[in-house]
Amino acid sequence: MYAIGRFLFFSVFKLFFRFKVFGRQNIPRRGGFLLACNHVSYLDPIVFGCACPRFLSFMARDTLFKARFFGWLLMRVRAFPLKRNAADLGAMKEALRRLRHQEGLLLFPEGTRTVGGKIGRGRAGVGFLARKSGVPVVPAFVRGTDAALSKTDKRLRRAPITVWFGESMTLSAGSGESDEAFAGRVMERVSALKAAADAGV
Repeated sequence: MYAIGRFLFFSVFKLFFRFKVFGRQNIPRRGGFLLACNHVSYLDPIVFGCACPRFLSFMARDTLFKARFFGWLLMRVRAFPLKRNAADLGAMKEALRRLRHQEGLLLFPEGTRTVGGKIGRGRAGVGFLARKSGVPVVPAFVRGTDAALSKTDKRLRRAPITVWFGESMTLSAGSGESDEAFAGRVMERVSALKAAADAGV
């Protein structure tokens, strides 16, 4: 179902949203990895799933799984529930299990959608998972999804959508860098991708 959905959505994005992706070579060819992305629209998980050359797992807020059919559908596309505004140890354990099974995991370190194209502060969770799993973290930036489907306007509009993948980074267990500091460094990389996009690099 994931492969079929990705093909269909990719075709729609290319046809109606002039979808472009840069930096696919920065996605590890094998092994677990974290994809740390900015978050501006409900479209972002679908867009990153289409842009990434490897299948991804997703954290989704637990309330989305309460609707029987939608919850079933989310599980079929490799999503698992996360309790928001709480320390969800079960979700962290599941995330680590998937990373250790050589999967890619999409994260939005900001924790929520931002408005106006700003890059928000990263939460420590990305550092925790990177340190515990030892997998590389690939920063990523998306532009255009908020114009296509904004946080304040639920109508879908045609707008160009582009994704950039940056070079990977790691947090070793003995580095002495805190999870919070690493999260900040990840978001600096995401901001650098945004700056390069703004400059047309």
